[in-house]
Amino acid sequence: MKVLLVNGSPHDKGSTYTALEEISRTLGEEGVDSEIFQLGLDPLSGCIDCKKCATLGNCVFNDKVNEFLEMAPFAEGFIFGSPVHYGSCSGSMTSFMDRVFFSDFISGTNQFIHKPTAAVVAARRAGTTAAFDQLNKYFHLAQMPVVTSQYWNMVHGASSQEVADDQEGLQTMRVLARNMAWLLKCIEAGKQSGVAKPAREERIFTNFVR
Repeated sequence: MKVLLVNGSPHDKGSTYTALEEISRTLGEEGVDSEIFQLGLDPLSGCIDCKKCATLGNCVFNDKVNEFLEMAPFAEGFIFGSPVHYGSCSGSMTSFMDRVFFSDFISGTNQFIHKPTAAVVAARRAGTTAAFDQLNKYFHLAQMPVVTSQYWNMVHGASSQEVADDQEGLQTMRVLARNMAWLLKCIEAGKQSGVAKPAREERIFTNFVR
C-alpha cells in the first residue's frame, strides 16, 4: 500500500513539509509506504475549462499536474497539504487541485473514487479552517473517504522550526497517519473477503437556469 502526499508549498522543506514528513514517518511505522510529491517553484496555470482532458486523458498543460496524474493510479491513498495564503490554499495548490480533479472527472478515469484522502494545512496563526474547508470540497465531489484525526488537520508556525514545536499539531498528524493506515488495511481486508465496491449510478446533472 502506498500513500501520495502532495506538498503545495513553494518551500520544499518548510512548514507544510514538516507536517507531511511527520505523517510519512508514522505511515512507515504502520507498514504503509509513502512519497512526498513536491509542486515546486514552476508556475502552474489554472484550469481554462477547455475540456481537452476528455480526449487526451490528462490535462492539456503538461506540467506537475500530469506528472501527478501518472502516479495516482499506483497509490491507494492521498494527503494534500498546503500553506495558508490569505485564508486560502496557495495559488499553485489551488490551480493544481482544480486541474487534477477536473481532468480526472472530465476524462472519466475516476482514479480517485473510493480512495481514502485527507487535507493538511499550515499557517503562522489563522486562516487554517478556511483553507482546510477549501481542500475538503474536492474530496467530496470525487467520492473519496475522508480520513480524520483528533482535531482539524493543521499545524501552526512561521517556520519549520516553529512547527516542530507545535506538539499538538504534530500529534494530530500522527493520529491522522494511523487512521489512514487503519482504513487502508480495512479496505484491503474487505477486498480479500470479496466485499464489492458500491454500485454506481449514471451521473445526473440539473441546471438551475433553464
